[in-house]
Amino acid sequence: MEKSVSTSPKIFIVGIGDDGFEGLTSQSTRILGDAQVIVGNPQVLGHVEKLSAEKVPVGGDLGEIVETLEKHQAKNVVLLTSGDPLFYGVSKYLCDKLGKDRFQVIPHVSSMQLAFARIKESWDDAHLANLANQPLESVIAAARISEAIGLFTTEEIPPKEVAKTLLGHDLDYFHAYVCENLGSPNECVTQGELKEIAEQSFGPLNVMILVRKPDVPDRPMSLVGKRKFGNPDDVFRQSKPKRGLLTPMEVRCIALSLLDLGDSSVVWDVGAGSGSVSIEAGMIAEKGAVYAIEMDPEDHGLIRTNIENFAVKNVQAVLGKAPEAWATLPDPDCIFIGGTGRQIRGICEQALQRLKPGGRIVANISSIENLADVHQLFDTVMESAKVTMVNISHATYQLERHRFEASNPTFLVSGKKPLKKS
Repeated sequence: MEKSVSTSPKIFIVGIGDDGFEGLTSQSTRILGDAQVIVGNPQVLGHVEKLSAEKVPVGGDLGEIVETLEKHQAKNVVLLTSGDPLFYGVSKYLCDKLGKDRFQVIPHVSSMQLAFARIKESWDDAHLANLANQPLESVIAAARISEAIGLFTTEEIPPKEVAKTLLGHDLDYFHAYVCENLGSPNECVTQGELKEIAEQSFGPLNVMILVRKPDVPDRPMSLVGKRKFGNPDDVFRQSKPKRGLLTPMEVRCIALSLLDLGDSSVVWDVGAGSGSVSIEAGMIAEKGAVYAIEMDPEDHGLIRTNIENFAVKNVQAVLGKAPEAWATLPDPDCIFIGGTGRQIRGICEQALQRLKPGGRIVANISSIENLADVHQLFDTVMESAKVTMVNISHATYQLERHRFEASNPTFLVSGKKPLKKS
């Protein structure tokens, strides 16, 4: 094992809050007191103007910060930043650029942490974003599946612009908080409906928090340009998070191809959720019939709404629990089974009894335990049984770089029922 030892003096990165020098820990005040050079933006340097160290102002250009630190590396230099330097701060970029061994990071409480504390909401599951380096479109996508969102806004994208954009996408089911100047004497927390926030202006130092109202389903954007399959998730009305999230677009496309639908196919969608698979199956099998089977009354209502929005006449929402719910339905050519319950193997066994010879079945499974059970069943009684793992990542823009955030993997187990022997 080799140890990496830097020959250059350590550069301290110290976080500071809006309450200034008085709010720092004894460790941070000692480091700043010993500094020969303090680098930072003019606003944070104002908190340490009484110290004797040389003050070097820098802007937001990361390259400029690197050059400044390199220029003063022979001295005892401190980079002073706001809040936690490792939370949407400059530290990660500098450590990647110059090496972690060059730095020692002394964090302060981040303004995001303070904001959630002020409104007394947990932030462990919240979607957090900095609009300085992430597009507002990524927030719109996250809003459809998040219970809470925390945003560092910018002068170009202030809270009123965020509120207007959310309202423009029919995402009006959030209660909004705008926390200004946190930790300072003129701290202010404003709360209200999005339409109220959209009419107000706020100071540049703010954190915006959106908290989803309880029991409000998502609403789709305009259906203009809808596709026969592979429609964006946004165009379907769907349940709130953790109740009935629909089959994602990429998984839906693969599942529909594995079902090998014909234009006159009879299709069962068991555990239909919001009905996205049913609706796209109906648009492909336009001369056939699709039955969206769902036991949750709320989701059943959403299926009916989505059917109406897409104007598909051959899709029928069926309220009930399998297998009783399909007792009077015609035998299917294709079956799609979703859900995460332990009973999925039993549901597959019973569904296979009704599947027409030569018909195809696809089960969407998220756990490896259910995967093993269902694959063993299909491998025993079906032809061409196979498993497809779908692992999708989408790009996000952070600190001048594109990174990929992975969704949870899911498994599609598929097979064809043998033809009857003559």
